[in-house]
Amino acid sequence: MPEMTSEQRDAFLTVTRIAKLATLQADGSPTIVPAWFEWAGAAATVFTSRKSPKIKRLRADPRVALSVEEPVGVSEAWVTIEGAVRIESDGGIELARRLAARYYSPDRVAAVMPRWEEMADEWVVLRITPARIRSSC
Repeated sequence: MPEMTSEQRDAFLTVTRIAKLATLQADGSPTIVPAWFEWAGAAATVFTSRKSPKIKRLRADPRVALSVEEPVGVSEAWVTIEGAVRIESDGGIELARRLAARYYSPDRVAAVMPRWEEMADEWVVLRITPARIRSSC
């Protein structure tokens, strides 16, 4: 299958989809969790709690892969971003707000955001700088 152009890839990554974030366990084995993400053309960002088990894994080994694909039933297309994560203390709640508005209905946003705002200092940003981006369309 052909690879996406950078324009196709950027357009694909701006559509709201659930990604899969792969990190490495202490023994080197991979683990994958679903993740909301935002693509800014040069990096992908994800938010998480400072207390999340993935933070410990990422401090030990910042290598990750983020995979985003079309669901079954539509033409195959996917993007995988491989690289390293930088954990940023600032901007977590702002990213959470933006992504909640994309991924949740307005009613669900209204239900969860007050609790998330109370724990605003707990949110961090995982900034994934690509070392390699693979795609297919």
